[in-house]
Amino acid sequence: MHFIFISSLVPVANPASGYDIANRVIVDAIRLLGHKVSVLGFLQPGHVPACPAQTRVLGELEVTNARVGKLQKALWLKDAWVHGEPVSVAKMHAVTSADIRTALGELAPLDGLILNSVQLPGAFRKVFSEFPAVFIAHNVEAGSAAENARNASNLLTRFLFDRDARLLSGLESALCAEAEHVFTLAEADRAALGVGTDGQSTVLPLVTSVTPPPAPSARAPVYDAGMIGSWTWAANRAGLDWFLDEITPRLPSDFRIAIAGGIGADVPQAPDNVAFLGRVPDARAFIESCRVVPLISRTGTGVQLKTIETFEMGLPSVATKSALRGISVQPENCEVADDPAAFAACLIGMVGRSRTGEPLDKDGRHFHARQLAGLKNALSSGLGKILNER
Repeated sequence: MHFIFISSLVPVANPASGYDIANRVIVDAIRLLGHKVSVLGFLQPGHVPACPAQTRVLGELEVTNARVGKLQKALWLKDAWVHGEPVSVAKMHAVTSADIRTALGELAPLDGLILNSVQLPGAFRKVFSEFPAVFIAHNVEAGSAAENARNASNLLTRFLFDRDARLLSGLESALCAEAEHVFTLAEADRAALGVGTDGQSTVLPLVTSVTPPPAPSARAPVYDAGMIGSWTWAANRAGLDWFLDEITPRLPSDFRIAIAGGIGADVPQAPDNVAFLGRVPDARAFIESCRVVPLISRTGTGVQLKTIETFEMGLPSVATKSALRGISVQPENCEVADDPAAFAACLIGMVGRSRTGEPLDKDGRHFHARQLAGLKNALSSGLGKILNER
């Protein structure tokens, strides 16, 4: 079968964000099943499509708020009001419905669409509704927006997030209702989207690559604890602030902590034993330089790709329950704690064991193999719904 993967951002050769990683893996897994997959969407500046020959790029588009100026943000807000859409969806109107129809015509013949997240499918829903389609909900966008509204620091921001939450709820409901099948990345999201009954939806277990991770090897840790992420995203920042406010004061002063990834202009206050490294040249090498990985998610929906990456690498970790959403089997070297005192105690204990030479790493290839098999089975089952409709 020939599927068109419709995505705000196309899968790229060197994915960095969780969204990019998930996009690349899902497309690669569908191809492993023997299907032809063409991709339609925008390309973020500075990136290269993963498979240029199978990708129809609508144009370059920067969609990250932290990387654009006030004028562009104002234009997005204007478009959101004109179209009556959430801001993230309104960004997609850098092209027109005619452009979308032309691109689909160039990719024909096709058997069905894979509508990836709400942004591009939501902006041109009328066009895409003419084809059989499945919908992939990376998370519950309306729920995330509502949570951001509750945590907003001022009335204007709260109003904008509340508006987005209301509009996203309607779009997500419509896309789920129109789809032949819905995929989510976490079990809890099925019920939250109203597709929790058997046959309506399937959970996709994720991996960070369809290629198995390397065998575990000896490490020489530089830091006691370390984490990497896109900290300008509200949900990630909530976890980081919790860690810095509630966990680090409970850790010994000789506890070496490193935080990698873009953090924006608002650098949080932290003790002297916390180092902000910014963007690092090799994310994997950085994580391997840490004895223990704190998995600190406190909010959000969908799945945490950093959790999956940690488990694939076989690294010891301490995780909140939120960080484990979408994970069915917890590795032996992952301890779980939501209470700050308990979380800190787990970190101190695991780091202490590592410092004395106790081997805490595991072979992450077993976790990866189980996840990949589940991903392929889930995709095969859900995509079969399009075949049944033809």
